[in-house]
Amino acid sequence: MKNSEKIVRSLLESAEVQVNGSRPWDMQVHDLRFYDRILQDASLGLGEAYMDGWWDCDAIDGLIDRVLRADLRKKVEKNLNIAWHALKAKLFNRQSIKRSPQVALRHYDLGNDLYRAMLDKRLNYTCAYWKDATNLDDAQEAKLELVCQKIGVYPGMRILELGCGWGSFAKYAAEKHGASVIGVNISKEQVTLGRELTKGLDVDLRLQDYREAEGQYDAVISIGMMEHVGHKNYRTYMQVVDRCLKPDGIAFVHTIGSNRSITTGEPWTDKYIFPNGMLPSIAQLGKAMEGLFVMEDWHNIGPHYDPTLMAWHANFTQAWPDLSEKYGERFRRMWNYYLLSSAGGFRSRSNQLW
Repeated sequence: MKNSEKIVRSLLESAEVQVNGSRPWDMQVHDLRFYDRILQDASLGLGEAYMDGWWDCDAIDGLIDRVLRADLRKKVEKNLNIAWHALKAKLFNRQSIKRSPQVALRHYDLGNDLYRAMLDKRLNYTCAYWKDATNLDDAQEAKLELVCQKIGVYPGMRILELGCGWGSFAKYAAEKHGASVIGVNISKEQVTLGRELTKGLDVDLRLQDYREAEGQYDAVISIGMMEHVGHKNYRTYMQVVDRCLKPDGIAFVHTIGSNRSITTGEPWTDKYIFPNGMLPSIAQLGKAMEGLFVMEDWHNIGPHYDPTLMAWHANFTQAWPDLSEKYGERFRRMWNYYLLSSAGGFRSRSNQLW
């Protein structure tokens, strides 16, 4: 057994994960190059090796949950022997690994067929709220209502939504509460469909960068956009919100959050799912809003993202026969890993939803 295999097996066993074991969260390794690849590229290598079919696992969510709870990253950093072997793998492993850049590119030009199959009927692509709900549709409506209650929505209330997706919140707030909503988004495909879905309501969805927003509003909100702002722009975001709020207005931010301050995204996710994305910390958000806002409420519903992602995965799996010809097997493995590893991240409490 090579040193790299011994090291990786030992690390996984410390997280109660076995190679070729019989439990759902155990890894089944099909290609021995997997071990060098993990030491060379860490989390990026883990995800890419799965996409390449070098390993499988019946419960990737359970695997990632255990790996994160065991904090294997720190164990690697603290062990000089492991660090040396990782360095050797990085320096001397010159094997040519087939990449598929088109897969990553294709992800950002996906059709709405995938999202309509995977998401709830209102097309919410953010965490649901399962407190009193038993299915995805009800849980997503409960989250939209929670947002409305937190901002104190009322008929005629003027709301600016930064990063409005397909207009799911705008539609809900206008339909259920008589609010007037302007949404901005840089996704042409989302805005086009969103305009169709909100037709006839007091909703105006605009193809526009959030920094170009103008006007004065009773509330300025974002649901799942702060993850795409970037640490250098957190303050800019808060200044835009401050500029667009009436003196007694309320700001609402819904974002995935990190337990530590970081300035780069997770490598695999950054490359294949959300380029240039990163998760803010409490410290980073606090510094960004300092001197601009009074913090009234900070609510963590992070545990609700685990069942949300598992529901999306179940929908994706069920719809795959109809999607397979368009998207292909490599995409299926990429999307499978994305949804299940994300669920493991929230289950382990490594990620939060504030």
